[in-house]
Amino acid sequence: MPTATWNGAVIAQADSAAIELVEGTTYFPLAAVHQQYLAPSDKHTVCGWKGTASYYDVVVDGKVNADAAWFYPEPKDAAKQIAGYVAFWRGVQVSA
Repeated sequence: MPTATWNGAVIAQADSAAIELVEGTTYFPLAAVHQQYLAPSDKHTVCGWKGTASYYDVVVDGKVNADAAWFYPEPKDAAKQIAGYVAFWRGVQVSA
């Protein structure tokens, strides 16, 4: 069962069938992400084929991992399978 953890907390956990793998990155369905650990960020980036990404800070026990989660609110058609999914980086450990 894929799990995302940071600072000793499970941030997301999903059944293997529920995740999406894109370019080697695990995307968790939003329903599998523990929302209490996410805080909106002002960061946005653009991917040529996925669209504009928005970010969350991951916050656990008062510690902030800035922009450590991202999602595509309106992905382009080529990436429509990741609509409603969140991915992690910057020290968030994702294990299978």
